Amino acid sequence: MTDAANKLSRRAFLQGSALAVGATAVTRIGAASLPEAAVQTSAATQAPLTPPNGRPYHPVVTLNGWSLPWRMNNGVKEFHLVAEPVVREIAPGMKANLWGYNGQSPGPTIEVVEGDRVRIFVTNKLPEHTSVHWHGQRLPNGMDGVTGLTQPGIPPGKTFVYEFTARRAGTFMYHPHADEMVQMAMGMMGFWITHPKDPNFMRVDRDFVFLLNAYDIEPGAATPKVNTMLDFNLWTWNSRAFPGIDALPVRQNDRVRIRVGNLTMTNHPIHLHGHEFVVTGTDGGWTPPASRWPEVSADIAVGQMRAIEFDATEEGDWALHCHKSHHTMNAMGHGVPTMIGVEQTDLARKINRLIPDYMVMGDKGGSMGDMEMPLPDNTLPMMGGAGPYGSLEMGGMFSVVKVRKNLARNDYRDPGWYQAPPGTVAYEWRGADQPAAAAPGPKNQADDNTVNVIRRPHQH
Repeated sequence: MTDAANKLSRRAFLQGSALAVGATAVTRIGAASLPEAAVQTSAATQAPLTPPNGRPYHPVVTLNGWSLPWRMNNGVKEFHLVAEPVVREIAPGMKANLWGYNGQSPGPTIEVVEGDRVRIFVTNKLPEHTSVHWHGQRLPNGMDGVTGLTQPGIPPGKTFVYEFTARRAGTFMYHPHADEMVQMAMGMMGFWITHPKDPNFMRVDRDFVFLLNAYDIEPGAATPKVNTMLDFNLWTWNSRAFPGIDALPVRQNDRVRIRVGNLTMTNHPIHLHGHEFVVTGTDGGWTPPASRWPEVSADIAVGQMRAIEFDATEEGDWALHCHKSHHTMNAMGHGVPTMIGVEQTDLARKINRLIPDYMVMGDKGGSMGDMEMPLPDNTLPMMGGAGPYGSLEMGGMFSVVKVRKNLARNDYRDPGWYQAPPGTVAYEWRGADQPAAAAPGPKNQADDNTVNVIRRPHQH
């Protein structure tokens, strides 16, 4: 390529067009002109990305994710997104074949500062055309990323360029507007944070971000059913289901912000235990202080983003979850009859002669936390995370905000389970004249990702 071809045409961008580069036929010089396409495949939460150049900001922490590095080119921040098939571990014991960006689904978080000139190269390694819509941004119409309306689709093997100025601080997303039903159902989405010019404006000590997404993957399968509209069986945060979702460790008395974006097909009331919070940000920007009121749940509709903030004054392990009960379970089956009160002993004995693994389910309720159920390969149990007092009977959209006194300011490592002071754990009542039964102490810190699963042997 010539030097002229490598330079982005200012006139073309002012007219709202996108520059295409033939990714499959790029010369060495042309390839060198593109920013590096960083890749991340680990499902663990990565350390915040301290800005190496450009204007300063306080970075966010992407739950079970990471932030995309950039390069500075004549004052412009340049990023490189690669749309491609990826394999994502939903939780230990299950992986899914998804579509995403730069090795993961969701893709990496993009962090910029209000007023930054931003240039994003998008290379398409999918088997069909795609685009990227910068959800919530103010930008030239031709950069809005709607296939057929504001641009042609990015063909397989090609690279398009988007360029605009990040005009306002806030919480945003990116996702395709191309074969949207398939591509978003396959996991194509990511977070975008525009930090304020003044690093001290709305400053917090810890700033977490994650996206809500959902999949319908049949037991034993690995690829989502893209035509599902409502009956999803895996409810996830950043394409992870508990116990695969990392904890949110914070230091006691930290000011904490949690930013959540919803790209599922339904609303989600996100509920925090042990603290009240206020909604400080929406899709449209920061909320005026006079408009805020205390809440413990925030309902986030489809396509919306919310930023909640609170002071982590109460030490302990505090649940953070969607309050729709089915969304805190995995591998949901929607055709299972209610069997409460139905005596199944004789029936179970007869069935066991034919199916030795058969288990009586639901005659006294639906709790399955301690059951060891045979499952097909690559399938999660409905619940099965190990907590400090036994089976933690939640899955799906669930994590734990772990508030600790002595946590270092920039330490995001899991501090283990909370050791409750004596006399502060619920206990068995034995009557006024009998000594109280001491509550069992927490178990030793175990792997948070423990799942009790029996794999059904293969039949030959």
